[in-house]
Amino acid sequence: MALDLDSDLHFRTRTLLLTRQKFTLEGQEWILNPGMELRLSDHAGVGTLELLDAHGRIAVWHFTMGVQARAARMVDHFHRLMAQLDQAPEQVIEEPARTCPECQATLPADSDECPECAQEAPQAPPSTWVLLRLWRFARPYRWTLLTGFLLTLASTAATLVPPYLTIPLMDRVLIPFQNGQEIDTGLVLALLGGLLGSALLAWGLGWARTWLLALVSERISSDLRTTTFDHLLELSLDYFSSKRTGDLMARIGSETDRISVFLSLHALDFLTDVLMITMTAVILFSINPWLALATLVPLPFIGWMIHLVRDRLRTGFEKIDRVWGEVTNVLADTIPGIRVVKAFAQEAREARRFRQANEHNLAVNDRINRTWSLFTPTVTLLTEIGLLVVWAFGIWLVSQSEITVGVLTAFIAYIGRFYGRLDSMSRIVSVTQKAASGAKRIFDILDHVSNVPEPAQPVPLTQVQGGLQMEGVSFRYGSRTVIRNLSLDIRPGEMIGLVGHSGSGKSTLVNLLCRFYDVSEGAIRIDGTDIRRVGVADFRRHIGLVLQEPFLFFGTIAENIAYGKPGATRAEIVAAARAAHAHEFILRLPQGYDSLVGERGQGLSGGERQRISIARALLIDPRILILDEATSSVDTETEKEIQKALDNLVQGRTTIAIAHRLSTLRKADRLVVMDRGQVVEIGPHDELMAQRGAYWRLYEAQARKEQEAAALLDADTPEDHDA
Repeated sequence: MALDLDSDLHFRTRTLLLTRQKFTLEGQEWILNPGMELRLSDHAGVGTLELLDAHGRIAVWHFTMGVQARAARMVDHFHRLMAQLDQAPEQVIEEPARTCPECQATLPADSDECPECAQEAPQAPPSTWVLLRLWRFARPYRWTLLTGFLLTLASTAATLVPPYLTIPLMDRVLIPFQNGQEIDTGLVLALLGGLLGSALLAWGLGWARTWLLALVSERISSDLRTTTFDHLLELSLDYFSSKRTGDLMARIGSETDRISVFLSLHALDFLTDVLMITMTAVILFSINPWLALATLVPLPFIGWMIHLVRDRLRTGFEKIDRVWGEVTNVLADTIPGIRVVKAFAQEAREARRFRQANEHNLAVNDRINRTWSLFTPTVTLLTEIGLLVVWAFGIWLVSQSEITVGVLTAFIAYIGRFYGRLDSMSRIVSVTQKAASGAKRIFDILDHVSNVPEPAQPVPLTQVQGGLQMEGVSFRYGSRTVIRNLSLDIRPGEMIGLVGHSGSGKSTLVNLLCRFYDVSEGAIRIDGTDIRRVGVADFRRHIGLVLQEPFLFFGTIAENIAYGKPGATRAEIVAAARAAHAHEFILRLPQGYDSLVGERGQGLSGGERQRISIARALLIDPRILILDEATSSVDTETEKEIQKALDNLVQGRTTIAIAHRLSTLRKADRLVVMDRGQVVEIGPHDELMAQRGAYWRLYEAQARKEQEAAALLDADTPEDHDA
């Protein structure tokens, strides 16, 4: 696996290899022997692998959370190697590490898929045709769009009237006047009135169609945002584990805004351009076919250039979107974690990360702008050459008395509009590719199917008792098996404690019980009903979840407690807070229950946040309660307060608790000991201690650590020499 931190926690890439006989890192080797242990832990965003034997720690390696999954796979493979060493050490032969034939990266021990290649696999560039998929959102407004199209047609036609009126104005008024004839005042007033009327009509129709289509485009983008967010909420957790928050925010925010601008402005301009060019071409050919053909000279060259540049722009804008996602990801990481940034004095490092991402974004934009900056002036040059050809050919036709000066003047006016619209159409290539890129990123979300689907005919849950049955449950993260053939029967109202080493599958089992993921094999039942046959929301309504790191939303204390039951009365909220031992500290806040909680609960201590989350779970009165290390990150006094609240919470409920301190699980009816995704022991605390098996070893190891910590604390405490 690729480590990305060195022993001083500086960023540095190194390759740690594990074979059947040894660990290898930069020339150093650690020979595997029976009884060795490999521990995986993480703290403050830094993961640690510790290699230990009977005498203590042999080696330690650090990495960031991006390498956590590969580290877990290495620990899993190490455990299997240790089992083989314990059974037949004399038969162990070295097996060379497998590498990917494409990038030469080390393959995971239990998978043939290269994670590096999978991560860097190029995505297909977005096609402009993806914009047609927006029709599903435009369909409800089709009659308004039709009205807008008719207004566009009428306003375009109105703008084509003035050049046509210049023909009689030149040939019947101005040129005869130069030849000595009197001006026909009535004809002049009629022609000028026609010019004014057509201008006013074009203005009115243009305003109406712009206003109407702008309203429609805003509603389409609003529906697109709402539908995308609704679909995002329905996706399972595995989708979010592979995405960055900043990237998803950019997709739903800036990408939909880009599509809205395209629909309200650029698509409308493109439609107007097409109509203008088509109608102008018809008029030009009706005036003089040969002169009209001369205007088409630049068209093949412009078409060829658009075809040449389109693919470069398409891939370039897709890359710009991904790079911009990197910029927003840095913001999404740094701003919520600003306390950690300041605590470790890493402002310069985060500024450097943002600067690097921003400079990468600048470099990518510069490359695409080089292509675009050459394309646009070239199109303008070709249209100017085309206009020169028309002038030259038109003057020759006038000299041959084939056309009049009025016809040539009108022709030049139409040509100016024709080439202007042609130039505008060439410019829309850029915004179209940007909109296509944004639409692709939106539809990437909408096309993703949740791994936790709703049943076609959900079975309603009535009078839930809280019994849970797991029958032959297995689960895989990709190609890595985490839970293996696990069977467990939990009686209604029973309290179960889940214990085991880090990476043994405890949290994964909790995720399966909450149906954040679906089992790969086997079944989980609630009161005898497979949870996959029950509506997801209906099932989770009966589950209360208290996490190790409680998450509070920006809002009042009361709103956070009532999050699972928005219609709760103030009396119900206060009762839940009292039961959670939170009422007293809430009343000490400036506005009591109406006090605002900062983002992620800032302004409250860890114990206060935890008690609010317990009150939140109490309020919905769940039949099944899951406690995921609810007291592991607080001090002893706060733990006592939280434990009192938990005692109120677990009464009469089926409870599944994961605890860092095994001593807190003594009240559990049964303890379930897990190792490598399997249940290895089940029973009460005293019975498991008497067996002196896996649970006994865990308990004794933790007791030794606590004794060592207490001894160190006593050693660091200065003696009272004045006594």
